[in-house]
Amino acid sequence: MAALGLDISAAPRPRRAAVWLARAGELALPAAAIALLFAAWEWGVALLGIGAYLLPPPSQVLAAIAAMARDGSLSHNTQVTLGATLGGFAIALAAGIAVGGLIAQSRLVERTVYGYLVAIQTLPKIALAPLFVAWFGFGLSSKVAVAALIAFFPIVVNVIVGLKSCDAGRIDVMRALSASRWQIFRHVQLPSALPFIMAGADVAIVFALTGAIVGEFVGATAGLGYQMVLSNSQMQVPKVYGVLIVLGGLGMLLHGAVALLRRRLLSWMPSSPSRLSHS
Repeated sequence: MAALGLDISAAPRPRRAAVWLARAGELALPAAAIALLFAAWEWGVALLGIGAYLLPPPSQVLAAIAAMARDGSLSHNTQVTLGATLGGFAIALAAGIAVGGLIAQSRLVERTVYGYLVAIQTLPKIALAPLFVAWFGFGLSSKVAVAALIAFFPIVVNVIVGLKSCDAGRIDVMRALSASRWQIFRHVQLPSALPFIMAGADVAIVFALTGAIVGEFVGATAGLGYQMVLSNSQMQVPKVYGVLIVLGGLGMLLHGAVALLRRRLLSWMPSSPSRLSHS
């Protein structure tokens, strides 16, 4: 084929094309569902004569989003909320791995600490948010603290389950090789628990966004939660719905980013039948 001047490498790959078509099909269905939902929303509001102060049509909501984008408030408030979310998520991830590792390694620590963690988790976070605002002020720190608190529990639970589900035979082999507890944790237990940790992180990133919004509801000078409270007090209902749509999109983006990171970190795992069939 090379003698005939044909470049085989330039030929389209059917498998790759099929993958892209499959992904396009997966995206087409949710997009069509959203389009139908917005169309039904627009027509339903007009048909039933619902006032814009109760349920504004999507056209007004999108116009409100465009207005916030033009005056710069949307990008500024999104950056503030995103910063609090990522800061709280990072703290929750680091603390969750550390505390979960201690609990999984020691029965004494588990009996002493885990009950208190469950008790803290049962407390309504909206009741704790004013305390964090009083402690850390109206700035970014209080929102990061609320986000970290809400995102902490799903991570620590998954870390404990993941570390305890490690294959005991592999641990025995490491002990037979005179490995230290840190070496066993680093080379055996932590990689084994990584799928559980990433599953917890997938939930925690959304919880962190919720925590940041809760903190902004209680007391803030910027952020999407602050924008919602301000717009609601001024009876700008389309802006309230617009911020809700932006929050939904931001949550989906954060979830997608963690899912992508999960696939990258766990690429060595045969996680799906399709991957098994292609290998």
